[in-house]
Amino acid sequence: MSQVLPGDTPVIHDLVGIGFGPSNVAMAVALREHNARVGRQEAVTSHFFERQPRFGWHRGMLIDDATMQVSYLKDLVTLRNPASEFSFLCYLQGRGRLIDFVNHKNFFPLRVEFHEYFEWAAAKVDDMVSYGHDVVSVEPVLREGGVTHFDVTARCGSEEVVHRARNLVIGTGLRPRMPEGVTRSKRIWHTSDLLTRVEELEGTRPSRLIVVGAGQSAAENVAHLHRRFPEAEICAVFSRYGYSPADDSGFANRIFDPAAVDDYFSAPDEIKRKLMEYHGNTNYSVVDIDLIEDLYRQAYREKVLGTERLRFLNVSRLTGVEEDPDGVRTTVRSLLTGEETPLEADVVVFATGYHPADPLPLLGEVAHLCRRDEEGRVRVGRDYRVVTDPGVRGGIYLQGGTEHTHGITSSLLSNTAIRVGEILTSVIERGEHGEHGEGDVGDGAGTLADGIGSAR
Repeated sequence: MSQVLPGDTPVIHDLVGIGFGPSNVAMAVALREHNARVGRQEAVTSHFFERQPRFGWHRGMLIDDATMQVSYLKDLVTLRNPASEFSFLCYLQGRGRLIDFVNHKNFFPLRVEFHEYFEWAAAKVDDMVSYGHDVVSVEPVLREGGVTHFDVTARCGSEEVVHRARNLVIGTGLRPRMPEGVTRSKRIWHTSDLLTRVEELEGTRPSRLIVVGAGQSAAENVAHLHRRFPEAEICAVFSRYGYSPADDSGFANRIFDPAAVDDYFSAPDEIKRKLMEYHGNTNYSVVDIDLIEDLYRQAYREKVLGTERLRFLNVSRLTGVEEDPDGVRTTVRSLLTGEETPLEADVVVFATGYHPADPLPLLGEVAHLCRRDEEGRVRVGRDYRVVTDPGVRGGIYLQGGTEHTHGITSSLLSNTAIRVGEILTSVIERGEHGEHGEGDVGDGAGTLADGIGSAR
């Protein structure tokens, strides 16, 4: 463990953020608003590191006609502070589109537009972030027998910087999930690669493209490729009879409410599992009904005209994928009959979703001081703070990877504004407690021991 020496102390912050996607942009905005309200003496100091050279959020899926699946009111700030100058409505006003958007009578903006809103908000707090900096290590700082700070080392090119943090907030996002044994390449894509890879296909006149998956991204890929390559056959492969519609009804959407996080967190594990089973169709492997109907209408039209380019290979799975210089040779197996059909394609796109990045390996020695549950998952308190051994006085907060403790909104935008407010409140209250902080590892809140220092 790092030992502090005189004159050896790096820049110290109350909070250092790793990653600067929408969640940590929202965190930076919450900090900016808090500091403006309380003044310099009580300000929470912070800095963020982002490996990308500029802000970017699923750029490969910014299809020009794709819309958000979440209301614009669930932006970076509105549910926490409806009067915020960082809201989507303030962004629209600044762009001269507020009245046009109101007249549109739609809760769901274009994804391209919401990404532009995120960029706009990130630019307003860009003094708080170092882009192009990859965090390579986190080292514990030992004082008086406890870990009071964390030294965060970030690399930019051949240079490294070290910032010391009383608290960490980790928002490293999601990682594309591929089937076991399948590697992304020039002809084998994940949906996150779509727009980048599509550009490379321009002028090649592909004859067949295969999309694997039954969720929103899969359906969007099918629709986009069908439109983009008017001479190509687009094959959708999935194990269902057809795409299933997302349940976005009012009662079902209560699973995304802030109060539902409290309910989920305090529920027994058996009830947690049941809630995920009951309400998985609000988010997982489901498609907006309008898109389903558009695809069906297009497929039927082609059948009538005898020009079928949309093929839906349902109740089937892709069981073999082999790339060669001329394309990809695949095998499609019927789940009903077991019959296997060879299918050659120019490209195979896997819409197989994402998984949260495990934050602990990044923490080095500190990872061994973080508690896990019986299933090996990170234990997290209601305030999103990782439960650690009592000797760790600094706080480690997670933005994502908490679905097992906080429910379905863990990696979604729905609760982002509320979540960052709760994390900030926890940081401030623990800092104010100082030597008198309290906590019980047994109840999942973590040990709020002495020595963390002021968070103001």
